Amino acid sequence: MLDLTKLTTETRNERTMNLDCMTPLEIATIMNKEDEMVVAAVKEVLPQVATVIEWCTNSLKNSGRIIYMGAGTSGRLGLLDAVECPPTFGTSPEMVVGLIAGGSGAFIKAVEGAEDSTTLGVEDLKKLNLNKNDIVIGIAASGRTPYVIAALKYARELGCKTAVLVCNRNSEMAKHADIAIEPVSGPEVLTGSTRLKSGTAQKMILNMISTGSMVGIGKAYQNLMVDVMQTNMKLVSRAENIIISATDCDRETAKETLEIAEGSAKLAITMILLQCSKEEAIERLNHSHGHIRYALENK
Repeated sequence: MLDLTKLTTETRNERTMNLDCMTPLEIATIMNKEDEMVVAAVKEVLPQVATVIEWCTNSLKNSGRIIYMGAGTSGRLGLLDAVECPPTFGTSPEMVVGLIAGGSGAFIKAVEGAEDSTTLGVEDLKKLNLNKNDIVIGIAASGRTPYVIAALKYARELGCKTAVLVCNRNSEMAKHADIAIEPVSGPEVLTGSTRLKSGTAQKMILNMISTGSMVGIGKAYQNLMVDVMQTNMKLVSRAENIIISATDCDRETAKETLEIAEGSAKLAITMILLQCSKEEAIERLNHSHGHIRYALENK
């Protein structure tokens, strides 16, 4: 019989013992109060988060990938972070990958028993042709998911960097990773419902990892998302606004330069700020590994 009683995420919260008697406002208020603990818990693990950001950045610079792995809520959060990278940062879908126990269909409907498999995680990584330049990040509130543990073991055998994002300390998963990020925000408002505080902590940290990594490889100039994909009218307008904000040009110039740059806001910004041709801007960006700021400093 699996013993979960020692896990912080599974213990009862003394402050919500009368949850079923609370008014809607009282429920909202106590949940809001409990969420304050998430911010504090995440703050405590920022050094570990920073290390993982650095490792992820290095992986991406070496043509590696960020691979998130989890089950249930944790797997869904990894998938969510991964699928947001292409539209936000203009990455290929293969650069940041989310794997969930039971396959993509498990995002909508749980696949019974998948998280307890000691073979599916390895199989999923083999399908991706995992290599030593990749980094594998296991996500689990409990820190005991067999699907993830087996995958971490396999990744380390290949020489990959590995990390875990777990909401309990001294977890089994942490024993099989190079680094453990362990934000512990206390028992859940609803006992064992780790989609609440644990899920919020995981989402916050995944935001940091993906955003920090993308900034590290030149996907931002100042605080602007200069590689944003223009897949709808709103994003076309956003790209123009980004160019205007970065260069202080008028909208007509932004539109014209964006067209010449074939939709690349990054390239358009570089052309305007350096007052150079498209070809020279491309050369400068290649030389600066995609960082606009470095391209400007080397003019």
